[in-house]
Order: sequence, then structure tokens, then C-alpha cells
Amino acid sequence: MKVGVVSDTHMTRMAKALPQALTAEFSNVDLILHLGDWVALEIYDWLAELAPVEGIAGNNDGPEIIARFGERKIITLEGVRIGMIHGHTPYSRKGTDGNALLAFAEEEVDCILFGHSHEPLLRRENGILLFNPGSPTDKRREKQYSFGLLDIEDGKVDARHIFYDSKE
Repeated sequence: MKVGVVSDTHMTRMAKALPQALTAEFSNVDLILHLGDWVALEIYDWLAELAPVEGIAGNNDGPEIIARFGERKIITLEGVRIGMIHGHTPYSRKGTDGNALLAFAEEEVDCILFGHSHEPLLRRENGILLFNPGSPTDKRREKQYSFGLLDIEDGKVDARHIFYDSKE
């Protein structure tokens, strides 16, 4: 199973359309996971034209997005338990990765996906894959825009970033 992972689109303030790099990759995935800060619900519709979409809300999302997706969830894909959270919830002062770990400290998960910082991250900690896809439209201090892909097979998950220079 191939899964597209995106966060912090901040649409339509930071961009007026999904970047071509993202739409090209996501047109070949089985599922898209959005990790919050959609900002506009129309982003769901744009992504849903490419593949089925699941997600959670972030700190810049309004009541309609929060009501539709919630702010934290666990999904199971091909036997892999994936925790999803934006990362802004103040569980600690150890950064977004620390917040993400603490958000699922009492749960058995194989992978935790989060956003908020706009900083791509990929690492394993205590057997858990931690993955932040970065942002496809608002790179802040990062050199490039980014999103992610998960490959799930036989109960195992691998992740990788897709980096590019233009948000067009």
C-alpha cells in the first residue's frame, strides 16, 4: 500500500493550488493522510480527486475541520497502527516530535505522523517510526518544500520525503 502524507498546506493563504509535484505523486497513491493546518476545507476536495483522504485538524483549522476530522486518531493500514496528530498540543516542551510521542505514550502504535513545525523529520525511536512530512506550500526556514510517502507491506512501514523547489 502506498500512502501520501501531507501537512501544513495553509491553503489558501500560502498557495492557491496544490503543487504539481504533490498532485503528480498523490495521483498514484492508495490513500492520502493530511496532518492538519488545512486552513480551508476545499483542500479535502482537491485531494479527494486524487485518492481517498483521511486526516486530523491542526491549530490553524476552524470548527468545521475540527468537527469533521478530530484532532488525534489512530488508524490501522495493512496491520500497521498509525497515530496521527498535528503536534501543537502542549504535551511537553520537547518540540513537535516530543509532543507527538507523548500524545501516543499510552497507545501501541507502529508509526506516528505529525506536522506543525514545517520541518521534515524521519527517525525511529523505541521501534516507532516518527514522520513529519514538512510543508508543500510553506517551507519557512527549510531549503525546500516537502511532503511524504509511506510504503506499507507485510505489517511494516517505511517512509520517505519528496523535496522540491517550487510550490507551483
